[in-house]
Amino acid sequence: MDRLSVNLCGIKLDNPVIPASGTFGYGYEFAEIYDINCLGTFSFKGTTKDPRFGNPTPRIAECTAGMINAVGLQNPGVDKVIAEELPKLKACFHKPVMANVSGFSVEDYAYTCERLDKEEQVGWLEVNVSCPNVHGGGMSFGTSPEAAAEVTRAVKKVTQKPVIIKLSPNVTDIVSIAKACEDAGADGISLINTLLGMRIDLRTKKPIIKNTMGGFSGPAIFPVALRMVYQVAHAVKIPVVGMGGVSTAEDVIEMMLAGATAVEVGAQNLVNPTACKEIIENLPAVMDQYHINSLNEIIGGVKNG
Repeated sequence: MDRLSVNLCGIKLDNPVIPASGTFGYGYEFAEIYDINCLGTFSFKGTTKDPRFGNPTPRIAECTAGMINAVGLQNPGVDKVIAEELPKLKACFHKPVMANVSGFSVEDYAYTCERLDKEEQVGWLEVNVSCPNVHGGGMSFGTSPEAAAEVTRAVKKVTQKPVIIKLSPNVTDIVSIAKACEDAGADGISLINTLLGMRIDLRTKKPIIKNTMGGFSGPAIFPVALRMVYQVAHAVKIPVVGMGGVSTAEDVIEMMLAGATAVEVGAQNLVNPTACKEIIENLPAVMDQYHINSLNEIIGGVKNG
């Protein structure tokens, strides 16, 4: 019996474990450590239309049970990703890969997604709507149901592959945003992106991060992520990819019980480069411990009351 397999937007995954964008590069760096084909898939580094150097340093700060980053979407731009990164990725990963896309205007998103949609190895487009809308006053696309829906519609018009919208947790009502994306044609929802956090250096009395604030990730955010996955999964009919503080096989099962079809692992890859491999290896024993025959059968299986 294929105990670990799941179906994400019509594509079979051997298991639900997916390294999250920004924590796994383009895969080939980790392929030097272990055979990354054991993964369900992975979401490669966030890609924008044009090259980005990213934010000034320092842009990483440690904190209790997590980290804060303000890398700033550093990447070589979609043309170079297609010409240089995807061929190297293809040499070491033989499954469909998830392309993570960021943008600063609706036109940026549509252009980049249309380019990546044509790439044979890309299985899904994960569209990060946590970026600031340069034409909308700088507020993130993901803070407004209307703006998130506008991006979704624009991307769906120019793509054929499944579009998964990645949502920010830094909002008042994440359910309304998820439902707006579903109504606009999204094939799936992934959440949560990082929370907003900061640290202060007591010696200098200045923020540790040059950008002052950054994305807070790691095990400390898991309960918040689990709550939001549960809320969204029970409000939409499309698949949900859960993430946020996942670091063990038990966390994966908990996310799936909350309603996630697949589960992304982020900051843990930076702490332990073989984290995803170990989680996959540990899943069967944890399933046995909790009398779970198949992961596919537990999606959304949390009992209320």
